[in-house]
Amino acid sequence: MAQRTTADETLPREELAAYFQDLAREFEGEDEEVIVPVGNKNVSLSPPHNVDVSVEVVERSSMLRGNRETVEIELSWKP
Repeated sequence: MAQRTTADETLPREELAAYFQDLAREFEGEDEEVIVPVGNKNVSLSPPHNVDVSVEVVERSSMLRGNRETVEIELSWKP
């Protein structure tokens, strides 16, 4: 059974940077447990020393809809 927790929100760039900095501090910490804030919930995870990372960048250009850019960062592991 998979348990999924998701949240979508719009953040100013400064708050987004702070979110990533907090997440980085969690991974840098000595604890085996990493706390990931998702919306109004905190999820406890147990990543190993090595974590798989996938980064995808998509740049779209459309005359009617305008330009759109997305970045997806995926971290995965087996605890």
